[in-house]
Amino acid sequence: MLPCEVPIFPLPNVVLFPAALLPLHIYEPRYRAMVGDALEGDRLIGMVLLRPGWERAYEGTPAIYPIGCAAFITHADRLPDGRYNIMLRGIEKFRVVNEKPARGGIDRYRLALVEAVKDAPTGSATALQEARGRLETLIARTLHRSTGDTIPKDISDSDLVHAIAQHLEPLEKQALLECHGPLARCVALAELLEMRIMARDGKSRVH
Repeated sequence: MLPCEVPIFPLPNVVLFPAALLPLHIYEPRYRAMVGDALEGDRLIGMVLLRPGWERAYEGTPAIYPIGCAAFITHADRLPDGRYNIMLRGIEKFRVVNEKPARGGIDRYRLALVEAVKDAPTGSATALQEARGRLETLIARTLHRSTGDTIPKDISDSDLVHAIAQHLEPLEKQALLECHGPLARCVALAELLEMRIMARDGKSRVH
């Protein structure tokens, strides 16, 4: 069960999905303190994306997107100088309800009051199957391969979406994270790939 309070790690280019793995190198003093405290506790931190314009207030509390993903630290190596190499596994989506005063002095890090965000029911199996078929076809077109040679049949719907999403831009990933369920996420990713293919094919015709 997700606790109501989690330390948050805002980054400008990282969006984590449930069940996905994320390696990180932790070097800032405040986030070294955060990881150290997490390792002594429940090993949970919240990954959130910084909103555009974060550069002006990075040392403080720049604005973040409200939907993030709680992550469990599955592995951590503390280096001699205090930095960490860690591996995160996405656990559950959450919504930031409010923030508490930052903990610590120079090494302060942000704490958020959060609530879990449950995905909507998948809907009909037929709708999800059709959406996945559409997505597989588009992935094959993007890679210029046949569908049967591109997607392993034993990969789950959510794992497929998350694997493709890792190659998207941060704001595109954030939009997918905020989708309400596997079907909506699959459809949104297919629409995004369709737009990319149209743009690519349009450029090819121009040249």
